Amino acid sequence: MALPSDGAAWPPPAWGAYYRAMRVDDAWYSGDRARLERVYGYAPETRERRKLWGRRSTEHRIRKRETRLHVPLAGDIARTSADMLFADMPAIRVEDTTTQARLEQLLDEGMVQETLLGAAEQAAALSGVFLRVTYDRDLAARPLLTVMQPDAAAPEFRFGMLRAVNFWRDLEGSNEHTVWRHIERHEPGRVVHALYEGGPDTIGRRVPLAEHPDTADLAAQATLDADGETAIPTGITQLTAAYVPNMLPNRLHRSSPVGRSDYAAVHDLFDALDTTWTSWMRDIRLARARLIVPDGYLESQGPGQGASFDDDREVWAGLRMPPNEGAGITLAQFAIRVEEHRATAEATVRQAVQTAGYDAASFGLDGDGQPVTATEVDNRRARGLVTRKKKAGYWRRALADMLHVLLLVDRAQFTPGIEPDRPRVEFGPGVAESEQAKATTLDLLARAGAVSTATKVKALHPDWDDTAVKAEVAAILAETGAGAPDPGDPGGTYPLAA
Repeated sequence: MALPSDGAAWPPPAWGAYYRAMRVDDAWYSGDRARLERVYGYAPETRERRKLWGRRSTEHRIRKRETRLHVPLAGDIARTSADMLFADMPAIRVEDTTTQARLEQLLDEGMVQETLLGAAEQAAALSGVFLRVTYDRDLAARPLLTVMQPDAAAPEFRFGMLRAVNFWRDLEGSNEHTVWRHIERHEPGRVVHALYEGGPDTIGRRVPLAEHPDTADLAAQATLDADGETAIPTGITQLTAAYVPNMLPNRLHRSSPVGRSDYAAVHDLFDALDTTWTSWMRDIRLARARLIVPDGYLESQGPGQGASFDDDREVWAGLRMPPNEGAGITLAQFAIRVEEHRATAEATVRQAVQTAGYDAASFGLDGDGQPVTATEVDNRRARGLVTRKKKAGYWRRALADMLHVLLLVDRAQFTPGIEPDRPRVEFGPGVAESEQAKATTLDLLARAGAVSTATKVKALHPDWDDTAVKAEVAAILAETGAGAPDPGDPGGTYPLAA
C-alpha cells in the first residue's frame, strides 16, 4: 500500500488479525494487570472472558480488592531470548580498515548492542521487529539505528522480502474524538512524511506537516518529489528499514512472512500459572489463624460501640457455665497445600518454556547450585541453543543489511571518505567454554600433532589480530626452543666432545 487515502479505516484492516494477536501478546509481555483485564474482560469470545483475567468476582466489584496474582513469565521468556542473542555482541567485520574503524565508532556511540537487546526482547514477544536507519543533524553527527514497533507498522512484502513500510505514531493533542497521526513511509531512496487528522477508527484527511508542532521541522527538511509527495531523500538506493521475524513460519498464517511470537499457543499456560499462584495465595489468606470466642468473652465498648476481644489478655475471670459446655476459645487454621501448588506451578512453567522453544535450565529449574562444564550446559540447554541458532539466522541477515545501510547513509551525509561494504555478522557459540576445558582440548590436539601453535593462540585469544598472534607465537617458540635454528648461530658447527 502507498500512503493511506483520506477517510480510510485505520489501522489497516488487512493487518487487523496480526494487530489483535500482538495486542494479546503485548498484554502478557507488559505484565500489566490492567492491560490483561482489558484484553480478556472485553474479549468477543465467551471462553476468553471466562479466563482468570476476564472474570470479575463479587469481591472485586464490591470491595474493589484484587486477589488475583500475576507471574511475569512472559517477560522472562522475552528477556531470556534477547540475552541469548545479544548479551555478547556478535562479531561485525568489514574488509577496509578505515571503514572498520568508523563502523566500530558508530556501533559504540550509537549504543547498538543495547538497541539490539531491546529489539530482540520485543521481537520475541510481538512476533518480530523493524530496524530503521535515520539521521538528525541537530541530534548527532552520525546516522542512527533505531527500533520500530510491529504493531505500528504496515509493511509491503514481495516474495517474502520487504520493499516498503509505513510507520505511524499518534501525536500529542490527540483525544477520543480527534487523532493526529504522523505517517513515515520508507521506500528505496527516500522517506515520505504525511500528517493526518482523523478519528480513532479512520485516518481522516491529510493536512500539511506544518499544522502540527511535532512535524513542523520535517516540513522544512522535506522537498516536493516529482510525484508530488513530501519526502526526504536518503542519498542511497537501498531501503532504510528491515523486518526481523522472531521465528518462522507463522502457524496461524502459514504463507505470511510475518513471524510468530514466542507466546504462540502458550497463553493458556500463562493463564494456568496465574491461576495456580492465585489459588496458592488464597490458601495462605484463608489459613491465617483466627480465634472463635463465645459472646461471654467479648467486652462491651459502650452503647452503640459494639464489643471486642483482647487477644493479648492473659488472665480471665471464671465464667458461670458448666465445665462440659465446650464453649471456650476455638482456634481456626486451615492447611496450606504447598507441595501441590509448587508441583503444579513448576510443571506449568516447564511446559510453557518448552513450548516457547527453551529449556527449564534457562529458567533455573534444573540447577542444583553446583558448577557445571560447558558440555553439561550444552546438554541441559540443547533446545534453547537450537532456538538461538534459528533466531540468529534471521538477525544475521537483517542486521548485516541495516549496518550496510548505516555505512551508506554515513558516507552520503556525514563521512564521504569511507568505503561502505556489507559487514559480516557472526554470532558466538552461545555458551562460553571454561578455561580448563579449553586447555584440555588444546593439550589433546597438541599431543596428537593436529594443531599448530598459531591455531592454539587464536583459540585462546579469539579477539587478537594477526599481528598480536604472530608476536605471541614467536615468543612461545623462542621460550620453548621449538623454533627453527638461527642461520647465524654457530652452535651447529661445534665439534662433538671427545
